[in-house]
Amino acid sequence: MAKNTRFIKIYSQGALSMIEIWVDTVTGVNYLYHSDGSGGGMTTLLDNFGNPVITSTAEIEELKSKK
Repeated sequence: MAKNTRFIKIYSQGALSMIEIWVDTVTGVNYLYHSDGSGGGMTTLLDNFGNPVITSTAEIEELKSKK
């Protein structure tokens, strides 16, 4: 089975109550994932103006090379 590299986890905090930030390597959009126990949810990470946080192509290539 091929490894899926569409999303890269760039931040993780916690164990039972967990927060993660994931980057879509195709669009550059950042997503916030939160789980607590058996429940969880994901949403677009927004900046202070309400716009989606976008990771540049250069930063994505750097993240891919570190994995």
